[in-house]
Amino acid sequence: MQPHHDGSARYVPEQTPDIGDTVPVHVRVPADADVRQVHLRTTPDGEPRFAEAVVDRREGDDVWWRADVSVRNPVTNYRFLLTGRRGTRWLNAAGHVDHDVPDAGDFKLVTYDPPPAWARDAVIYQIFPDRFARSAGAATRPAPDWAVPCDWDTPVVGRGPETPYQFYGGDLDGITGHLDHLDRLGVNTVYLTPVFPARSNHRYDAASFDHVDPLLGGDAALARLADAVHARGWRVLGDITSNHTGDGHEWFVRARADAHAPERELYYFDADGCDNFSSARLTPRRDLEPSYESWNGVRSLPKLNWGSAELRRRFATDPDSLLRRWLRPPYGLDGWRVDVANMTGRRGTDAYTHEVAALLRAVATDTRPDALVMAEHGHDHTGDLDRDGWHGTMNYVGFTDPVWSWLRAGDDPVPNFLGTPGGVVRRDAHAVLATMNAYRSLVSWRSYTHSWQLLGSHDSARIRTVVGDAARQEVAAGLLATMPGTPMIFAGDELGLTGTNGEGSRTPMPWHRPETWDHRTFETYRSLIALRRAEPALRHGGLRWLHADADTVVFAREAVDGTAVVLARRAPGSPVRLTGLPPADNVYGGAPPLRPDADGTLTLPADGPTFQVWRTT
Repeated sequence: MQPHHDGSARYVPEQTPDIGDTVPVHVRVPADADVRQVHLRTTPDGEPRFAEAVVDRREGDDVWWRADVSVRNPVTNYRFLLTGRRGTRWLNAAGHVDHDVPDAGDFKLVTYDPPPAWARDAVIYQIFPDRFARSAGAATRPAPDWAVPCDWDTPVVGRGPETPYQFYGGDLDGITGHLDHLDRLGVNTVYLTPVFPARSNHRYDAASFDHVDPLLGGDAALARLADAVHARGWRVLGDITSNHTGDGHEWFVRARADAHAPERELYYFDADGCDNFSSARLTPRRDLEPSYESWNGVRSLPKLNWGSAELRRRFATDPDSLLRRWLRPPYGLDGWRVDVANMTGRRGTDAYTHEVAALLRAVATDTRPDALVMAEHGHDHTGDLDRDGWHGTMNYVGFTDPVWSWLRAGDDPVPNFLGTPGGVVRRDAHAVLATMNAYRSLVSWRSYTHSWQLLGSHDSARIRTVVGDAARQEVAAGLLATMPGTPMIFAGDELGLTGTNGEGSRTPMPWHRPETWDHRTFETYRSLIALRRAEPALRHGGLRWLHADADTVVFAREAVDGTAVVLARRAPGSPVRLTGLPPADNVYGGAPPLRPDADGTLTLPADGPTFQVWRTT
């Protein structure tokens, strides 16, 4: 056991400090550790200060030291200097180091308004509306002119020009009709990918933000779905594209047609006709129409210019803005997932991202105080959190990728979410934990625990394809359910659906073919979600790594009212022996209870793949 601190309530009793507060923080030090003195280091207004910690109490074989942090800045950094017979070392959010390190990895207290309280207990279920379920009304709607109509059993193409146009006809009333499935699974928050009119099946190319796509049932269908979700005591989240619209959007149509239209300033048009992000990069164009910036050079997705006051008004601040309207009755969305948040407001020398994040969060919570604003980042999100904006992020780099790299099976390449050459690299647990800790250490505990942990989404391969079988998927789902953060499940993962990339993973739910369901995997997800909801430590506890070898990870989720011990194995190995833990009863996985032998050692089982959870007695 090593000296330990994290941002959970056991170590930081005041979770929502204000400027001017003095917050006690604690370090847990094993009695036999080489620690004789503890100092707290803070950097108020950028200048380091030290204060000596005192022994607060002794519990069993642990000494709890306490120091007081003066909350001087909206984000207050702190770390600990541990002094022993063999010298000094730092303890910061990245762990223990025997050399000086930058402040970026320090622990953080944040005084900005916290995320809504309900978010910490949420289990998110992501639905891609076109592929989830059809209502009876769907059959009466003709397919649009852009679509390639498909029967529900038509295979998803996955690659090629047809991928955004395969149209299966799922709608919002179809979702409402299958909420009992979500109830059996145990989730309590529904996240819908975009529902606005568009010219694709994914609808990230919105043609309007003023109404729900009639192909999904229109505004009334969203109101019916929201009513049904809220009647169960759940939440429902929308998906908004803050970085771009579709090229068929009414704003863009007017902007492209008239250089003097007020909508012109909402986008980036190049006066000299040079499209810097076209396939002919930096090559002057001679098109009849003006060139414009678009997302990653995709011409159907023109980029929004957040330097425009008019855009900020229409999108956010106006009393009837699109951001506000859908948070109000009769729809009452409980918040937004923000698409391509990492690129929003960024273009060359334009750097509006943090302004936009703060604006969207402020407008959303002004409209309804318990609104959640969640950002999409596909890579490094750490510089965009803890800035009075996004409440958290979709944690692909700090959770999805490392779990994939640890549990992936087979020799066939598995595409990385961002298309990294070579795909997902197989790594052992030491590298996986190093990745997780690196990203976790650069944001506050609050941002980390309010971010979405996910095993895949509509933009990635499915977890079953990555890991290869139900046993390893159970290990992955176990980590999803027991690690800090908010679990997000992509609809169909609980049935063992497969897919090699984002397009191929958007598989229609096989409601009419229950014989194809992996019922074992459904029961795995159902049991793990029930465990998370039953154990406060799994939702609100800290994170303490206890053991790692190539094939094994063991950690504790410590809360004021109890501790859970978690074992995840990707393959059989040697038994893990731990000291310093109390007895524990198994609450998931079926392993025997943990009872210390004569010298106080607990022995964890060696079989694998396996996932086990014990609750300390």
